[in-house]
Amino acid sequence: MPRLINILQLGIKELHSLWRDPVLLLLIGYAFTLSIYASAHGIAEVPHRASIGVVDEDRSQVSQRLLDAFRLPWFLPPERIDPARMDSGLDNGTYIFALDIPPDFQQKLLRGNQPTIQLNVDATQVSQAFSGAAYIQQILTTEAETFLQRYRQEATPAVRAVIRNEFNPNLTRSWFGAVNEIVNQLTMLALILSGAALIREREHGTLEHLLVMPVTPLEIMLAKVTSMGMVVLAAALLSLKLIVAGWLEVPLRGSLMLFTAGAMLLLFAMTSLGILLGTIARSMPQLGILVILVLIPLRILSGGETPRESMPTAIQDIMLLAPTTQFIELAQAVLFRGAGLDIIWPRLFALALLGALFFGSALVRLRRSLA
Repeated sequence: MPRLINILQLGIKELHSLWRDPVLLLLIGYAFTLSIYASAHGIAEVPHRASIGVVDEDRSQVSQRLLDAFRLPWFLPPERIDPARMDSGLDNGTYIFALDIPPDFQQKLLRGNQPTIQLNVDATQVSQAFSGAAYIQQILTTEAETFLQRYRQEATPAVRAVIRNEFNPNLTRSWFGAVNEIVNQLTMLALILSGAALIREREHGTLEHLLVMPVTPLEIMLAKVTSMGMVVLAAALLSLKLIVAGWLEVPLRGSLMLFTAGAMLLLFAMTSLGILLGTIARSMPQLGILVILVLIPLRILSGGETPRESMPTAIQDIMLLAPTTQFIELAQAVLFRGAGLDIIWPRLFALALLGALFFGSALVRLRRSLA
């Protein structure tokens, strides 16, 4: 049986080693502050203050209605331009979008001729161009249909869909991005700190000192898992309250205790995985390569970057074995939807099971490497 006094003393030693490593301390500080903010506001998935030039050759009531539909914060006020400036404006980056409304557009629309509007897009602005073109198409379609209904006095449809956005009424992307980055940083730092703690012992020659002390591999591993997990958990909770809820003003609806319980189980699994990687790697550069190979699929395929429903079924099933997949579902349910224990207990159970599996595998590897 592991002795608590040994685990406590070894854990304090790990904290002292971390305190004397300014690079890791700087990484922890950056990961839970500026990185959270950059992820929340960095890459826009919707158009934001996109510039648009409009060649209005119709000068009609409906064309003016279309121009008025482009509003902040998605689009800057449209600038009326002549056809000669359309191509040059796209070439020199003045406009991301250039819209050409043809002559007699309103008359053709009222006659039911289905006139076309030309939209030119500067595709070098990838983040804005892809989503912005879809937004413009939706705006033009909606405004044209509304105009036709008013002038034709069409009857109200028997069925009308009314969309209400629950939990995020304004579809604010920063809410999702901030919470998702908390999960990413928990995963990354748990892997790096626990793996680096073991590699540091080997590089400094203190691992041999531990072997002659009356401590067991289980006590060594528990000390590293608990000490590094406590550091990452404390930084994550501070970031959640000060950066996410305070600075970014993301409303957190659910129980912080449930989120903390899930985060502890995630850290138990990921620190164990970090030690497992530390037993495989023989140096810090090797550990860094292994961490990258593990982090990339965890970050992309766990449902944080893109919805799991859009992935192939086989990938969805495989990624259920990843602790990050379970925790992302848990964090979103608790923090955004206010879910209780009756809803998230399967996620907690899965995290505990995966953590036990990783911990057991890492312990076997650690005993072999020490032997």
